[in-house]
Amino acid sequence: MINKADTFKALPPEWPEDLLPSICNQIEKAKIKIVILDDDPTGTQTVHNLPVLTVWDTDSLKGELINKDPALFILTNSRGLTRKEACGLGSQIGLNLKLAAKATGIPISVISRSDSTLRGHFPHEVDEMASAMGDGDLPYLICPFFLEGGRFTLNNIHYVADGDFLVPAAQTAYARDASFGFNHSNLCSWIEEKTQGRIRADKVRVVSLDDIRKKGPARVAEILMTVPHKSACIVNAVSYNDINVFVAGLLTAGAKGKRFLYRTAASFVRVRTGIVPRPGFLSGKDLVSDGSMGGLFIVGSHVPKTTAQVNALLDRTNICPIEVNVEKILAAHSRNKEIQMATTTLNTALKNGRDTVMFTSRNLVAGKDSDKSLKISQTVSSSLIEIVKGLGCAPRYLVAKGGITSSDVATKGLRVKRARVLGQVLPGVPVWKLGQESAYPGMSYIIFPGNVGNEDALVVIQQKLSRPYN
Repeated sequence: MINKADTFKALPPEWPEDLLPSICNQIEKAKIKIVILDDDPTGTQTVHNLPVLTVWDTDSLKGELINKDPALFILTNSRGLTRKEACGLGSQIGLNLKLAAKATGIPISVISRSDSTLRGHFPHEVDEMASAMGDGDLPYLICPFFLEGGRFTLNNIHYVADGDFLVPAAQTAYARDASFGFNHSNLCSWIEEKTQGRIRADKVRVVSLDDIRKKGPARVAEILMTVPHKSACIVNAVSYNDINVFVAGLLTAGAKGKRFLYRTAASFVRVRTGIVPRPGFLSGKDLVSDGSMGGLFIVGSHVPKTTAQVNALLDRTNICPIEVNVEKILAAHSRNKEIQMATTTLNTALKNGRDTVMFTSRNLVAGKDSDKSLKISQTVSSSLIEIVKGLGCAPRYLVAKGGITSSDVATKGLRVKRARVLGQVLPGVPVWKLGQESAYPGMSYIIFPGNVGNEDALVVIQQKLSRPYN
């Protein structure tokens, strides 16, 4: 652990030029559609006014490629799948994208957006997607920096902010994830670990903060041009200005024909798509529908941060709590009864105008291996979806907490096929406007990542969405 303020104070000053206007201009002229494959719905947490698809048939993709949006998201929810399922999905989407791009004549660049704490099916799903598109030899570009969530990469070490300190990612609870655990905070070593030695740590190219802050875009482009096929490059960054410099160099290298397989967090996505930040956050008036029904929080995430946020919500508000017992859900003889009890209680609370939080019991039940743990998560999530499908009224607002939970609620519970990102309600907390095909057309759907926000974040949202709106 290192002190955040002292560490940042000792860094070289940021590159003095504001590069974002030039980046946006270059992106507009290039006319390349950016396609972000999002392994859970939280990747929209830095952008606004972009479409999100939860389907990926060729006709749907062709329709999106020819519109005027500079980018689109495809929600794969692959972090909620087994490796085999995720790879199959990556191959299918890669092939469909290749066909759609060929049919429309529109060039595309694909970004695999994943977790800023390094969890997910890397490199496997990226490899399958790339192979289907004919890009299997391209090198990886790894950029997990995510300012809104307190994720920083410095001296090749990826850190997670915790109060005044920066904690190496491998020393956090995220690294002990039952499905996606890892042992290294150094991204070069992490790549060697994840590729099982196929790419050695000492062969990974590095874009350092000195390169970015002292030498600027030209040096970044120079480094990127030297990255060989079937290798990898990592990016150090602790600010959006660092990402601006990096992307400016990346665009220069791209103009010379250099291409990569991207695995990044959401901050890179915002800059690479040329999205200028939306001023401020969405207000309660922007998000809450008319009506007398209560609002609804659905919480499935089990990371310690989420549990602390749920406890604060229960302690500091008069919200109606509904706990769904995971052990009862996993037992065949008690599953249906538990679901029915929660559904009945939830409908009563909402119709009485009570804001309600439905959350899974906090005792984490894990399987003997990663696939079994994912299957448990899928069973729990499917139970929550059954409860959502049993709603007898539309909540005034809906907040889903956790990646798998928010994806399943959207696609299976609310039947969303297309949505539009409105913006954020808090740093790193995106809001979608649901499409006309959904269960509640036009409804604002708040997607709260499991690993984002301080302890009172759910309390702040509940207060913002309570009458009178803030």
